[in-house]
Amino acid sequence: MAALKLYVGNKNYSSWSMRPWVALRAAGVDFEDEVIPFDFPAGNPAIKAISEGGTVPVLEHEGLRIWETLAIVEYVAELFPDKRLWPAERRQRALARAYCSEMATGFRALRNAAPMNLRYPRKKLAVDEDVAANIRRIEAIWHGNVEESGGPFLFGDFCAADAFFAPVVARFDSYLLVDHPATLRYMEAVKKHPAMQAWAADAAKETWIVPEDEL
Repeated sequence: MAALKLYVGNKNYSSWSMRPWVALRAAGVDFEDEVIPFDFPAGNPAIKAISEGGTVPVLEHEGLRIWETLAIVEYVAELFPDKRLWPAERRQRALARAYCSEMATGFRALRNAAPMNLRYPRKKLAVDEDVAANIRRIEAIWHGNVEESGGPFLFGDFCAADAFFAPVVARFDSYLLVDHPATLRYMEAVKKHPAMQAWAADAAKETWIVPEDEL
């Protein structure tokens, strides 16, 4: 099979890129990655040569380019069904996909107030009620599923749904947004996952600064 190539943005900042990268890495899928740094005020014009929509991430495989995060994960899951990017049980797969879709389309207040920045010096961020409502909804998802599955992840083993919430874990951690013990346990499990640690190690080596993502 031809190699997979995943184009991503700055690993320190790009929450959209983190999701499929972590999902594929955690599942043991072999792929090459290339960072296209967004170190210009309006992004990097170089991405237009790769992505129809001018956004990252983009997966390239056998002449096909896929530029949407959930579509990337679904495509790779079809290529490698044995890698179990989704839970094995049908009901859990349906829920996992629903949560990924909700994550991809929702929680705008949290995104706007707390941009992902892995080198942010872990400082408390004051939030409004819209952000607080986003946090409550996310915690409800995490608590309910971890309690039902037995953890440590949403459906027991790490899957695409956990990867989709990984940038939220980073945000909660950077801005000290949560203190519920069950939330912190789930966050710790995600942060300690080798795929997350590999992403964070790469991010720590970056020197690019994106002013609009620096609070």
